[in-house]
This record gives sequence, structure tokens and C-alpha cells, in this order.
Amino acid sequence: MVSALYVVLGALLLLKLSLDVIKMRTQYHVSFGDGGFYELQTAIRAQSNAMEYIPVALILMVVMEMNGANVWLVHVCGIMLIIGRLIHLYGLRHHDWRRCRSAMNATYIALTLMIGANIYYLPWEQIFILY
Repeated sequence: MVSALYVVLGALLLLKLSLDVIKMRTQYHVSFGDGGFYELQTAIRAQSNAMEYIPVALILMVVMEMNGANVWLVHVCGIMLIIGRLIHLYGLRHHDWRRCRSAMNATYIALTLMIGANIYYLPWEQIFILY
């Protein structure tokens, strides 16, 4: 399964973002919330944003592949998703909101492609017993 590669990459990115938050909490001695530290706020927001998009995208990707989508399409969606998430992280850390917006566009395009592919490759005849 090609999607397994992107599941692993997505999980590694989520793990890295979680470790960033833990590092900042330890550095600033903050157990809950952000303590008013902008750097910690940014780390929390980066992790939260990734948690909002990566799991759903990866579920869509696995289902898309299980439904018989072309391997190249799985790669296109996976690359767009992971690169989009990395650019978003870079944009947040460097206060580059233009990059954040373009990264979100990449994420939305990947999600839209995966939703469309899932609709196209869905085994409709089995769902509605059309045979």
C-alpha cells in the first residue's frame, strides 16, 4: 500500500510537532495553556492545525487506495499534503502568512482530490446492489 508511506510521514510530523510543544512547555515551565508565550502559542497552533487535517486526509487516502485509485494519484495527494503541512509549519514559525495560506491551499486541494477520487472509485454497485 502506497498510502502507508504517507501515514508514516504524517505520524512522524505529528510526533515532531507534539515534541515541539513538550519542549516549549518544559522551557517556559508551563503545564497548561500557553502561559502567554508567543513561541509556545505558535507551537501549539502548529500541532493543533496538523491534528485537524492530517488524520482525516490520511483516512481519505487509505480508503481512496483501497477503492482502487491509481498509484500516481495517491502519490500526488500524499506529496501535496505533506509538503503543504511542512510549508504551513515554516510559515507559522517565520510569521509568513502568505506561505501559510498557500500551504493551506495545497492541503485543501489534496483533500478535494481525495474526496473526488473516493466518490469516483467508490464501488457504487456494491453499495446500491445495482448488479
